[in-house]
Amino acid sequence: MIQLPDTENPLVLQTCFDDEQAWHDIVTIISTPTEDEGFLAVVDYLSDGSFENLSVEEIIADDESPYTHTFIFIADKDTFTHNEYPLLCVDLRDEPGRSFRVVPAQVQSVENNLSIANMGFEDFADSVDEDGVFRGF
Repeated sequence: MIQLPDTENPLVLQTCFDDEQAWHDIVTIISTPTEDEGFLAVVDYLSDGSFENLSVEEIIADDESPYTHTFIFIADKDTFTHNEYPLLCVDLRDEPGRSFRVVPAQVQSVENNLSIANMGFEDFADSVDEDGVFRGF
């Protein structure tokens, strides 16, 4: 069983490797400060073929994983087949496995607020658009 690594910051994990240019675009968008407030997402990126095509259940199944963050962002096949590249954000603490999609330009808001417990996972998960994607408040 593959384990999520111990990381300083929450992960953006690539599990689909069909479009490396799209992955580069996603990383660039997430790494760009927000226009309004200049917020940055404080995340680590993991592009490791060992995670290719793994399901959420397989990724979060290991209770002994050294990964200590309460959530993870996953760039899966659905991310790369959608024109907005919405990543899957998965809760690892309160309701393990609960998820919602978030466009890369909103990862800063989600990460910043969840990392300092300013907002709860449910605040974002319950604020998605009709198609299940969080695009901001």
